[in-house]
Amino acid sequence: MTSAPRVLLAPDKFKGSLAAPEVAAALAAGIARAMPGVEIRQVPVADGGDGTVDAFVAAGWERIEVTAPGPTGELSTAPYAVRGATAVIELAAVVGLVKLPGGRFDPLGASTDGLGIVIAHALDRGATNIVLGLGGSASTDGGAGMLRALGARVLDRDGHELPTGGAALVRAAQLDRTGLHPGVAAAGFTLACDVDNPLLGPTGAVAVYAPQKGATIDQLPILEAALNNWATIVGRECAGIPGAGAAGGTGFGALAVLGAQVRSGIEVVLELLDFPTQLEGATLVVTGEGSLDTQSLHGKAPIGVCDAARKAGVPTVAAVGRTLLTPTEIRAGGFTACYCLADLEPNIARSIAHAAPLLEQIGEQIAVHNLRN
Repeated sequence: MTSAPRVLLAPDKFKGSLAAPEVAAALAAGIARAMPGVEIRQVPVADGGDGTVDAFVAAGWERIEVTAPGPTGELSTAPYAVRGATAVIELAAVVGLVKLPGGRFDPLGASTDGLGIVIAHALDRGATNIVLGLGGSASTDGGAGMLRALGARVLDRDGHELPTGGAALVRAAQLDRTGLHPGVAAAGFTLACDVDNPLLGPTGAVAVYAPQKGATIDQLPILEAALNNWATIVGRECAGIPGAGAAGGTGFGALAVLGAQVRSGIEVVLELLDFPTQLEGATLVVTGEGSLDTQSLHGKAPIGVCDAARKAGVPTVAAVGRTLLTPTEIRAGGFTACYCLADLEPNIARSIAHAAPLLEQIGEQIAVHNLRN
């Protein structure tokens, strides 16, 4: 008598449509409908960007909520996830683009102060291992706001504290660290991100990402000069480290002052979720995201899941909203097959609006094509 197939569902979010746990639930419903006897384990994942806290809460971690200012100062509730002495904090959920009131950009004035408040809250609760998911940032302040909220003071030449925002850093003359939260020295900080940009230059935080945060062509030199001065004040040796430019330079602030280390976001997430143990006994892994493209091949969640599954000898298929990869590129990425919502519903707006029932259909297809002898 053969045992029932075991499927591990480990998708990332479908951005603008479904959170990762919702994607996993829809796929599970479709697979179960096609093959009622199949064993299904749902382990939604993330790569450090928006949806990271959701993935850990779905895995049983405790959800903590804090009132903190968003990127332009408006107070809202921000969640983070905790297990033991480890806290997973998602920048996007505190000071990300999704936290801009009415979606109105403030490229020169937006800050990361709220992130520092959430970090301080975790430290006050006894966390000694802080994982910062960097992605979806609305600001370009080099992490200055985060450090300010942790007790540091950003001062001008006259000893006056500077206002928030990246543009003001052009007048920074000193970072006073004497009031830094005492828990910082006892904690380890890991930056979970999927970018390797330095702080400055043509591939840095301003040139690559500030336009996505509303910066005009005239504002880019202002922000670049501000971050260049900030690097001189805080620690230029950290400015060139890959990942220093993540989240508007928040990576730099964490590297230079918090002693953080940068790691692949999906690798950190899979490690904390004990993914090798989750893989035990699996006959098939299903992962995916909204769009599988060339960017996905450079450290995004589905590739990380696929690599981990391949090491364990478990085949992996992708379930995605759409793919811009050729069949050859999909196979080169390690997937045995790719199933797209766009094949069922070519209209993008309708595909996004009806992603859950479409994913159920995809789940049925996956079961029929991969689990039946």
